[in-house]
Amino acid sequence: MSNLILAINPGSTSTKFAVYEDEKQLFSKTLDHKAEELEKFDSILDQYDMRKSEILKALDENSIDIKDLTATVGRVGGLPPVKSGAYLITDEMIDRLRYRPTLDHASNLGAIIADSIAKEVGINAYTYDSISVDELKDVARPSGLCGMDRHSLFHALNSRAMAMKYAKSIGKEYKDLNLIVVHLGGGISTTAHEKGRVVDILSDEEGTFSPQRAGKLPVKHLIKLCFSGKYTYDEVKKMHTGRGGLVSYLNTSDAREVEKMIADGDEYAKLIYDAMILQISKGVGELAASLKGDVDAIIITGGIAYSKYITEEITKYVKFIADVVVLPGENELESLAYGALRVIRGEEEATVYREADFE
Repeated sequence: MSNLILAINPGSTSTKFAVYEDEKQLFSKTLDHKAEELEKFDSILDQYDMRKSEILKALDENSIDIKDLTATVGRVGGLPPVKSGAYLITDEMIDRLRYRPTLDHASNLGAIIADSIAKEVGINAYTYDSISVDELKDVARPSGLCGMDRHSLFHALNSRAMAMKYAKSIGKEYKDLNLIVVHLGGGISTTAHEKGRVVDILSDEEGTFSPQRAGKLPVKHLIKLCFSGKYTYDEVKKMHTGRGGLVSYLNTSDAREVEKMIADGDEYAKLIYDAMILQISKGVGELAASLKGDVDAIIITGGIAYSKYITEEITKYVKFIADVVVLPGENELESLAYGALRVIRGEEEATVYREADFE
């Protein structure tokens, strides 16, 4: 008997969702939300009814009855540090996301909508690999300033999914491999996977600069800028995340536009792009040290991994460490659905979310 799974991935300006029959995608849709539409809402949570109703309308228009679903699964961000893998959505999780999220982001609506639809038809709702997955080894936590420990925040969903996909492609188990995964998107995160556990990371705030984020910065200069009196807290925050990286240098966050500039002979664009590539590659080397050089493969994924320019240049820098495998795309909906499917098939056990576990 086949399983029908609804996967939901809300973003800041879109809602992506899909229905899978086991591993086969039957239907997918991206609902784009215009700025003027979102401005009507005082908060992200207030968008719940609008986003849910549009999902249900699209399913109905494509003759998909929610009564036929086996499970729902939604992306989520604003949880405390959690384990990797699947979590059964509980009322305690929904209460956390509604009233005390650790991150105020549209992705939280993924779990809330998934739970609501599941309750209507009496099935289970799951989340899978929140961005707050934290399995760092203890020695990776100290930052250099007491009271400011490093925390795990990375593109967990796609990074772990591509690591598992690679392991399966070579006939091995994820838990038997040591891998470095580079996720290339608007933000870039690099992760060290040791025998099925993400033991060290370079997040998009402490690693390389990226299309929209500044990454790690010279700290003395940053302190001076913060206390210059020229900028507010929110302005400095926006400089780092949103107006940092490629945007800061080249006024675009679109890697395709940057590569067109380079093709047209723009030497400055090439310098900045190559600098980003160098920083990405140095991050791989840093995490190779965290794995003591025992690296089975380096995986490059994310939307920008479709670029041959960037993947080929990174490969030149890091191929001495291990073989480089390119698995482009963000793959969030597939990753969510496959995670839920593993739980349904008994291949993986879902953790029941309880607030008491984080006290």
